[in-house]
Formats: sequence, structure tokens, C-alpha cells
Amino acid sequence: MRDATVRVTGVPDLLVAVAAGLAVAVGGLLQSGVGLGLGLVAAPVITLLDPAVMPGSLLVAGAALPALILSREVRHADWRGVSWAMAGRLGGTAVGVWVVATVSERVLGFVVAGVVLTAIILTSVSTEIPRNRWTLMTAGLISGGTATSTSIGGPPLALLYQREQGPAVRATLSLFFMIGSCIALAALAVSGHLPARDVATGLLFAACAAVGFTCASRLRQFLDHGWTRTAVLVVSAASALVLVTHSLLA
Repeated sequence: MRDATVRVTGVPDLLVAVAAGLAVAVGGLLQSGVGLGLGLVAAPVITLLDPAVMPGSLLVAGAALPALILSREVRHADWRGVSWAMAGRLGGTAVGVWVVATVSERVLGFVVAGVVLTAIILTSVSTEIPRNRWTLMTAGLISGGTATSTSIGGPPLALLYQREQGPAVRATLSLFFMIGSCIALAALAVSGHLPARDVATGLLFAACAAVGFTCASRLRQFLDHGWTRTAVLVVSAASALVLVTHSLLA
């Protein structure tokens, strides 16, 4: 880690690395069971300990972990749904960049958190959000914007799949995350904003996420017995609260 980070935190490099790796492993465990959660757990910790490696390092891990999940459950992925969500993410790239450049990070965080929490409240009282090409593209657009600014982009799409079985939720979100992370990494590399140090750190984080994936077997079994929807709603709500906190501190 950079010396500047050590001077600010007063924590030795090794402890900083261990803390960041542990956060990624826990995030990997959560995402391997629920379908999302890596950014929720790891992004705030890494940003606090060494913001210089964000977002590149976490994007590397964010591409590797979904590939592991898909290696087990790819047959359950909703390829058609992901294609519409990615169309929204790609088609709204210019708009997303404009919003991020024009709207303050604080306002954007509050708005997205409000949308997520409102959707959670509505779906909790049995109002089901329809899943069609328009809602999928909208979710993809919102997810791309929040992922760009905060590294937390799962909740908008997750809420559309909350009533599906665990394997379908995990596989579909993993497919979306893997493609999105690869596109983001390519964009960073082309624009010269993906230094070798970020890639090396990201590969270490990917190994930590793999540890979480390996330890998630019992969590998957538990959630797949009727708890997947609850877990998706809880993690999405936690993500919204993290966005609020991030906006307050921005």
C-alpha cells in the first residue's frame, strides 16, 4: 500500500492488506450465497484504507468472482434478461457519465438509495415490480451509474429477480456483473486509468474472494431453502444505507 495511506491511518502496510483482503473474502462469501454483496462489504473498506487502488482492483475481483459462481450455476442464468439489462447499461453510458459529471456524488447517492429503499418497501407489501425489457434496461442504467460512482451496482437488478430461486438469482447477477466489470476494466485500460499496481492488487483480491466462494457452500444451502428473497432484500437495503452514509461523508 502507498506510504500516504499508512501515514493517514497509522496502520502498518501488512495490517492494511490483511484488513482489505478479509473484507473482500467476506464480501465474496456473501455474494456467493446471495448473488450480490462484494461491493457492499469491500468497497467502503478498501476506499478507506487505500482509495488509490479503487475502482480498478475491485473491478478485477468483481469480474473473477462471478466467473467462479457461473462455473457452478451458469445453466440457471437468464441470458435474455441480462442482454436487456446490459443494453440499458451500454446505451446509457453517455447519460450515466453526464449524470456522474453533472450531479454531485452526494445527491446521486441519496437519489439511488431512495429508489432502492422505495422499491424494497413496495415489494415487501406484495407489490411486484414487473420484469420486462423496460424495467431491465432501467435497472441496467441505474446499476451502471451507481457502480461507476460507488462500486455498488447490484440492488437495482437484484430487486427484479428477488422472487426467483437462489441459483437463478446468483447466476443471472453474476453474468451481469462479469460482463459489466470486464467492460469497465477495458474502458479504464484504454483511457490509461488501470495501472499495473491496481491489476496486481485486484488479482490478490480475486484470490481472497475465491476463499469466500469456497466457504459459501452452507450459506447457499441455507438460503436456497426459502430465504433467498429475504437475503436479497436485506443486502439491497444495506447497500442503500451504505450509499446514504457514503453520500453524507462525501
